[in-house]
Amino acid sequence: MKNTDEHWLYVISSQKKLIDFNFKEIWRYRDLLFLFVKRDIITLYKQTVLGPLWYLIQPLFTSLIFTLIFNNLADIPTGEGVPNFLFNLAGITSWNYFKDCLVGTSDTFKKNENIFGKVYFPRVIMPMSVVVSNLLKFGIQLLVFIGFYIYYLYFTGETYSVLPQSTIVFLPLLIGLMALLGLGLGMIISSMTTKYRDLTFLVQFGVQLLMYGSAVMYPMSYFKDKLPNYYWFIEWNPIAIIIELFRTMALGIGSLDIYKLTYAVIISFIVFLIGLVIFNKTEKSFIDTI
Repeated sequence: MKNTDEHWLYVISSQKKLIDFNFKEIWRYRDLLFLFVKRDIITLYKQTVLGPLWYLIQPLFTSLIFTLIFNNLADIPTGEGVPNFLFNLAGITSWNYFKDCLVGTSDTFKKNENIFGKVYFPRVIMPMSVVVSNLLKFGIQLLVFIGFYIYYLYFTGETYSVLPQSTIVFLPLLIGLMALLGLGLGMIISSMTTKYRDLTFLVQFGVQLLMYGSAVMYPMSYFKDKLPNYYWFIEWNPIAIIIELFRTMALGIGSLDIYKLTYAVIISFIVFLIGLVIFNKTEKSFIDTI
C-alpha cells in the first residue's frame, strides 16, 4: 500500500521530543502570534476609565509608597547622591516585567482550555504572546524611568552619584533573561496547575513574597550587612541578581559581577528548558485532566 503522508504539506503528530522548540513552525504561525499580542494589548485595560494610564500609575505609586515606607520610615539607605524614588523606580520597572511574564503565563492551559480543545496551533505561542505583549508595558515604564532620571539630573541636582554605565548596551540581554526566567517558571506552574489547582492561588501570594526577597526596594549590600546569615538567599536568587545588574547599568550603583551574571544566565536557560519539557509533555494530555 502506498504511503500517502508524502502528499501532505504539514503533518500534526503527538510524537514530539522532550525539548521541542520548533522555530520553523512558530514562524509559520507568526500571524497568529501577532494577533494574540494585539489582543492582549487592546483588551488589557478595555472598558476601564483610566485605560493605558494604568501603565504609569502602578509603577509610580508603588515607587512612591516604597520611598515613604522603606526609605523615609524604615531609613533604608540607597546610596549617597542616589534619589530614593529613582532607586525604587528602577527596581519596580525591572521587577514588573519579570512578574508580568510569570503571572501572565502561569495559567496558560486553564485560561485557554476552550481554544486548545478545538483547533491546533503550537501551544507555546500562547505564553510567548504574553511575554511579547508585556514588552510594550516594560518599554513605556522604561521611558517613564528615563523621564524621571532626566528630571532629577537637570532640575534637582540630587543625582551627582548616578550615571548610566557603558554596560547599558547589554540591557537587551538582561531583558531576555527576565523573559526566559518568567516564561520558564510560568510554563512549569501552568503545567502543574492542570492537576493541582491550589497553585493558582499560591502564585499571586508567592510572587508578592518573592518580591521582598529579590532586592527590589533595597540594595543587596544593605541586606548583607543587616542579615548576613540569610544573605545566601538574596545572593543566589537569579531575579535579585538581574534587578541589581539593571540598577548597575542604568544608575551606576553597585558593581557588575561577571560570575553572578553567568550564574543568572545559566539558571534562566535551565529553568526555560525545564519549563519547555514539562509544557510539551502536558499539552498532550492536559485536556483530560483540566
